[in-house]
This record gives sequence, structure tokens and C-alpha cells, in this order.
Amino acid sequence: MSFPPVIARLSTQDADFDSRLDALLSWEGVSDQEIAVRVADIIAAIRERGDAALIEYTARFDRLTVTRADELVIEAARLEAAFVSLPEAQRAALQHAATRVRSYHEHQKPSSWQYEEADGTLLGQKVTPIDRVGIYVPGGKAAYPSSVLMNAIPAHVAGVSEIIMVVPTPDGVVNELVLAAAHLAGVDRVFTVGGAQAVAALAYGTESVPRVDKIVGPGNIYVATAKRAVFGQVGIDMIAGPSEILVVSDGGTDPDWLAMDLFSQAEHDEDAQAILVAWDSAHIDAVEAAIERQLPTMEREGIIRESLSRRGALVLCESREQAVELINRIAPEHLELSVEAPQEMAQSVRHAGAIFMGRYTAEVLGDYCAGPNHVLPTSGTARFSSPLGVYDFQKRSSLIQCSPEGADTLGRTASVLARGESLTAHARSAENRLKRD
Repeated sequence: MSFPPVIARLSTQDADFDSRLDALLSWEGVSDQEIAVRVADIIAAIRERGDAALIEYTARFDRLTVTRADELVIEAARLEAAFVSLPEAQRAALQHAATRVRSYHEHQKPSSWQYEEADGTLLGQKVTPIDRVGIYVPGGKAAYPSSVLMNAIPAHVAGVSEIIMVVPTPDGVVNELVLAAAHLAGVDRVFTVGGAQAVAALAYGTESVPRVDKIVGPGNIYVATAKRAVFGQVGIDMIAGPSEILVVSDGGTDPDWLAMDLFSQAEHDEDAQAILVAWDSAHIDAVEAAIERQLPTMEREGIIRESLSRRGALVLCESREQAVELINRIAPEHLELSVEAPQEMAQSVRHAGAIFMGRYTAEVLGDYCAGPNHVLPTSGTARFSSPLGVYDFQKRSSLIQCSPEGADTLGRTASVLARGESLTAHARSAENRLKRD
């Protein structure tokens, strides 16, 4: 009895290659109208009834029953206690990761600047941190201390005055690693709430949850839908889709390594995407064999198998140059360049969230401890979006100060343009400051 292949094989020479690739890349994650209606009802209830609605939804969805909203708060002392009580190996690993993430993001800090023109006019830019940020962290079966570090540390480096974290704790189960990460990352307060109700509470505020200026962090489809709904009331980082990896190999990397790299993203969930591109057919055969051989050994075999069969692919292309074309077409979240001269190849890459260069640079290192942020644009949005960073937690204000001479020079130009737009008050405002003969 023969079984269907675990993962699809594609070739750029196939007549239907373009349509098959487009179908694989297609993703509409936040489009369910029924979910949008439910989320709108939750947001409306939080806005109208505040803490009372938050307590009700927490009891309904997380089976966590409290009588007062302050029972949903975890203070800084409890976060520190979680860190201190961790096993030594976990504490050291978490601290090492936090140190590297912080060091990397320190390099991202932009500076205010200004310059003075010959007539004394001053122009510049003032960089100011956001006042208060909300961080959503998944809870329940999914516990991601790494996400706490990646979302909170750049906010802390940026100078955000207050960092509020929300994390669901179904049945009251608290993840100590998550709390310890919050302590290391500089989180000020944690609320044990989740879902659309947590997003709404952060966006509009309740009697207990302070209103924030921006919400960042991953979540399920209800969280993503809620973030989209409150955008404008607050800022958001992005609407994230499933995790993605694109591995490009020149045939010189161990096929077992590459198979496991594909698994590392496929095991996230059934909608995750793992694609390998190579121009050596025998090498693709070897990777496929490695996938078949190693898959039964994986704890999350079912999820990996479903992900690879639904959205994965092994793509045979004609050359290194065509591989680059595919990279820029796909615009992947994670890109592994498992090739002989990765830095040279990376120069031709225009669209990718993070680029992992060389045979020894597994994508998983970026997930946890390399330093750069693991919150990355998905679903092709790397064409116009960037990784989360310090710059996402700061604002820029333009600085303009005119000297009398500058006001005269600029005012004459502004007057002509304003009258051309029939905006007389604009023109006269500029003309008031012209030099009089």
C-alpha cells in the first residue's frame, strides 16, 4: 500500500507553477464575518461595562472566576519571585537571551537631530517614546516567554514609561517562565486576561486596566480581529498570519538539517508554511527522504504532517538567480540562505522579514536568543513592513523655527502656493510675517 507524499513537489518549469505557488501562498486569516461580529460585541461590552464585563468574559472563556478586578493583577514583586524561583538552567538561558535581545535593540535607538540654515531657520526631528504600551502574550497550551522578551524589551529600550502585559491563564494556571520573562523585560504590571476582551480593555481602558497607546504581540484569530477593530483608537504592531520559513539551499547542507529546519516552523500549527527552494533535483530528493525518515520521530508529528501537506512545498528552480526571484516574490517571514556565499546572495534579497545566512544559522536561533526581533511580517507583508523594533515604540515630531529672514523667504513661497489652492487665510497668515519695504 502506497501513501501520498508528505510534501508537494513543484518545479518552476511546470506549466501550472505560478498558479500552484499562488495557491500555496494565499492566506486570508482575519476574514470571518461571524468572528468579527462576536469581537465587536465583546468590544462594545468592555467599553460599556468595563471591569464587570472583563470579569464575566474571563470566567466564560478562561474558566477563571474572580469577584474583583484587582484579583486579575500580578504585581512586579510576583514577577521577580517567579524569576528567582526558576531552575538555574532556565534562569541562565532566559537571562542570556534577554541580554542579547537588549544589546541588539540598543543599536536601533534613533536620535533626535536638527540643523540650522544660513538665514537662521532651524529644522529638525524630535524622537519621543510612546507613553504606555500594552503587550499581548498567548496563554493556555501556548506559553511563549520568548515573545515576552521580543515585545517588551524594545519598548523598554525605547523609553516607554509604562509597559502593561495581558496574558490569559485558563483555569488559573500561571506559567512561571512567562512571568519571569516579564520581570527581565521590564514589564510594570500583568493582567491575567486574554482574548478580544483583553485587547478591548487595553484600547479603551476599564476601571482597573489602563488605556494604552499601542498594542503589540501575537494571539489567536479573536485577538487578531480585535486588534484590527481597535486600530485607530490605538496603534498596533501588525496583523500576523501563520509562521513561515523559506529555505534556499545550494545542495551543500545536510538534508537532515534542512528537514528539521522546515519542521521547526511547521510544528507551530497546521496553517504554518515551510518551503524549500533548490536547483539540484537530487538534493531535493534527499531532503524529501529526510522528511519522511524523521517525521515519525517528532512529538508534534500530526501538526507537522498537516502543515507540510497543506501549505509546504519542495521547489526545484533552474538557478541561484531564479531562487532569488522566488525569494522576492514570496517575501517570506523567515529566510534561510543555506548556501556557500550567503552574504553575497542576501544583497539581492529585497523582501524578507529576517535573513539567516549560512549553513550553521538555523532560524530557531532567531526565535530565542540571536538578538534580532522574532516578531516579523508574514503573508508577503515583508514587501512593505519590517521586524518589530525600538522604532515601533517611539514617535517622531518635526521641528521648525523660522528666523525673520526665513519667515520672509518661506512666506513668499507659501503665499503663492496657498493662493493657488484658494486658501486665503493660509496665504495671509504667511504674508503677515513678510518683511515690509
